[in-house]
Amino acid sequence: MSAIDVTELDVREPGLLMNPDGPSASARLLMATCLSAVRPVLRAFPVSRATIPFGAAAIDGLAWLRPTPRGVDREQVALKGFRMEILRPSGGSRALRHGAVLYMHGGGFAVCGLGTHRPIAASLARRTGLPVVNVDYRQLPGRNISDAIQDCLTAYRWLLRHGADPSRIIFAGDSAGGFLAFATALRAIETGLPSPGGLVGLSPLLDLDYAAKRDYVNVARDPYLPLSALEAVVRIGAEVDGRLDPMVSPVNGALAGLPPVLLIAAEDEVLRYDCELMARRLTAAGVPNALEIWRGQVHAFMAIAPNLPESRMALARVSRFVRARLEQSQRARTA
Repeated sequence: MSAIDVTELDVREPGLLMNPDGPSASARLLMATCLSAVRPVLRAFPVSRATIPFGAAAIDGLAWLRPTPRGVDREQVALKGFRMEILRPSGGSRALRHGAVLYMHGGGFAVCGLGTHRPIAASLARRTGLPVVNVDYRQLPGRNISDAIQDCLTAYRWLLRHGADPSRIIFAGDSAGGFLAFATALRAIETGLPSPGGLVGLSPLLDLDYAAKRDYVNVARDPYLPLSALEAVVRIGAEVDGRLDPMVSPVNGALAGLPPVLLIAAEDEVLRYDCELMARRLTAAGVPNALEIWRGQVHAFMAIAPNLPESRMALARVSRFVRARLEQSQRARTA
């Protein structure tokens, strides 16, 4: 039997290439932009404590050029040291007890925030019909990765205190946010909190061991994300006296307690390594999981450009996974 129950989870076989006919014209344009503009910038201005604030300001400035997402209502929540934004489908009356998506944005633990990731959070809210809680966790260089995990755990505790059923909460995130989704779930279980109902990783970073990736073929193929950026982030945010605790990486955690998982990655991105490694270890631990690979896309394409044809299809896959997990929760409740 497959490690995935496709009837229950509504996902396909692990490692399936989702668009074998190749990328759309819009996706090819995004790829060309990353290769010609983003890739050179990231190599000319390496990630460091000094460059992070400038990069964050530039990205936040570009986010203001995006149109405000339609079809959602927004609510701001202030917690100790950080904030969150709840996006609900306009006109919807769904309370948190009906289910929620706890979303952790990407950005290398250092850049991006509510503004940059409001479009993907809004898309998920419209597609699932659920509140999406977007966490603006504390970031590098002022804080470290452990602080970010703690903030996301605090956000989960907040949801539980406000009546959310853990079996109807789905953790999701892209890139570094995917790391936080898995790390937060593992930390929650470790501290005695209930497991969420499901996990979604969109081009997730799941293994902080950058040295293990140096010989991986996609290091040279990735359209814009350099391995040196990952190394810099890990050195700033996770290493202590030059050493990395391997247990910080979700791939090395106690995976058997995790709920069903959906992983989505681009074919040529460097973090495909993390997804494939995690899929193998989840299967070995008996955790239902699926890995979907998208041809001709860039790292975190669905967060960068949620309106790409491929992004819309990928997010539709995510929403189907979310609905399947909620339906399973309902069946278990009424059994």
